[in-house]
Amino acid sequence: MPDITTPTNMPHYPRGITGPGWRSRPDLPPGQHATTEFPVVSTQPPPRVRTAQWTFTLTTETGLQRLWSWAAFRALQAEMFCVDLHSVHGWSKLATNWTGVPLLTMLDGVRTTAEYAHVCTYGDYTTSVPLEDLLEMPTWIAHGYEGRPIPVAHGGPARLLIPHLYLFKSAKWVRGITLSDHDEPGTRERGGLHHYGDPWREQRRHDS
Repeated sequence: MPDITTPTNMPHYPRGITGPGWRSRPDLPPGQHATTEFPVVSTQPPPRVRTAQWTFTLTTETGLQRLWSWAAFRALQAEMFCVDLHSVHGWSKLATNWTGVPLLTMLDGVRTTAEYAHVCTYGDYTTSVPLEDLLEMPTWIAHGYEGRPIPVAHGGPARLLIPHLYLFKSAKWVRGITLSDHDEPGTRERGGLHHYGDPWREQRRHDS
């Protein structure tokens, strides 16, 4: 793996919206509308995960593991960040404020030639993203939303955030990432959604 360093410049994401309800914006991804609400979308009932039992495991393609308890995870250097969220269902919530640990921090020093990262959660939800996206784009394991712990309905106590992809890639209730040499479609991908999910290219389904 090449040396991993924290990016110094955050990519620009469209910000801001005024007024209630839904509005179209020319600077949104195609087919999206902005909303001031934060709709709850889930394939399963929210699991209730106590932080005393919460762990996060990073597993390489050779089987080597790093494990963080909640206390160890919260001891990592966190940062506050503001990003736009784009749902594959057509809504976008702009300028959302989070607190979390950059994935580069958790991947620091890992030796790997893997090309993909398989994400698992507390529950049966899974997803997969190219490892390159976690290394070269801003991504986080978030534990705070708008100055408070993340509500369970939105993925608390901790969720993945990959804001440059559709929100179904940002798995809620995250508990681990396994690095792999091959892609493995996750829950929504097996149901027909796009394996990559770039909102700016409107990659909603496999055939898009």
